[in-house]
Amino acid sequence: MEHMMRAVGYRTPGGPSVLEDLELAAPTPGPRDLLVRVEAVSVNPVDVKVRAGTDPGSEPRVLGFDAAGVVQAVGAEVTLFAPGDEVYYAGSIDRPGTNQELHLVDERIAGRKPVSLGFAEAAALPLTAITAWETLFDRFRLGADSTGTLVVLGAAGGAGSMVIQLARALTKLRVIGTASRPDSRQWALDLGAHAVVGHDELPEDVDYIFSPFTAGRIEDFARALRPGGAITAIDEPPGLDLLPLKAKSISFHWELMFTRPLFRTPDMVVQHELLNRVAELVDAGTVRHTMTAHLGRIDAGSLRKAHELVEDGHMTGKVVLSGFRG
Repeated sequence: MEHMMRAVGYRTPGGPSVLEDLELAAPTPGPRDLLVRVEAVSVNPVDVKVRAGTDPGSEPRVLGFDAAGVVQAVGAEVTLFAPGDEVYYAGSIDRPGTNQELHLVDERIAGRKPVSLGFAEAAALPLTAITAWETLFDRFRLGADSTGTLVVLGAAGGAGSMVIQLARALTKLRVIGTASRPDSRQWALDLGAHAVVGHDELPEDVDYIFSPFTAGRIEDFARALRPGGAITAIDEPPGLDLLPLKAKSISFHWELMFTRPLFRTPDMVVQHELLNRVAELVDAGTVRHTMTAHLGRIDAGSLRKAHELVEDGHMTGKVVLSGFRG
C-alpha cells in the first residue's frame, strides 16, 4: 500500500495565495539519498522567485530549500549517515523541495545538525551558510590569513548575516555591512561587522564586495573597489554591463549554492564538509543562528505568510516554520 504524506506546493505560478496543502506519495531513496523526516524549514528568496515565475506543469511543485530533520532511511550506497541521525541541509533546486513530511536529499550535501540548536534554529542556516562559505572561500579564495576590506551589501539579510559571521570567524578581513534601518544596522554590528553604512554609502578602497543587489550598482562598485578587487553576486539582474570594471581589472563572480548538486560535481561532498564545519562553529559559540521569526507549523497558511515576509524584501535574518499540521 502506497504511503502518503503531507506537503505544501503550488500548481500555477503567482503570488503567495497559490500555495496549497497537498497529499503526496512518500518518496523512496535512491542509492546516495537520505530519506529525512522534516522537522523544520525556512523560506528564502529563491522560494519566492520560483513560485512567482516557474510553471510546474502537470504536477504540483513542492518548494523549500532549507530543512532540518531526522534520517528515517538511507540508500544502498550511503556511508555518511545512518537512520536516527539529525541533519540539516539546503537540498537542490532540481528535486522536490523540503516543504513535505518526508524528503530525499543526497547525503553529500547534508550536514550534521548543530547539537546546540533545535530543529527550527538549525533550519535557518544551511542555504545561507553554503552561500557565504562558497563566496568567501571558493569565489574570493580567501584563507585564514587573508586581510583587506569586505563590504557586505544587505548585511542583515540571511546571506549577508552568514557572510559577516564566517568572514569574522575564519579570516582577518575588516567587514563593513550596509543596512538602512536602526534595527538592521544593530543586527549587523551584533553579528560582528566592524562598521555599518547606508546602502548607497559605499566606502572607497575596498577589496571585496558581496552583492545580493547588483542592478544599477556596477559603476558604484567600480569606484569603491581597489584595482584588482573582486565582486561576488548572488542575484541575476538582466542586462548587466560589467565594462566599468575593466579599467581596474576587477573580477566578477557568480555564486549559486545549487551549482554542485545541479551538476553532480565530483566535489559535491564539500557541501557536507562545510556544513559540518559550520555546525562545529555554532556549537563552539563562534557562529549563531539567524532565525528571527517563527510562524508555527508547516502548512499552506503559514507558508503564505512566510513568503509575504520574504517577498517584502525587508527581512532581518530568517523566517522558519516547524512541524506539520495535524
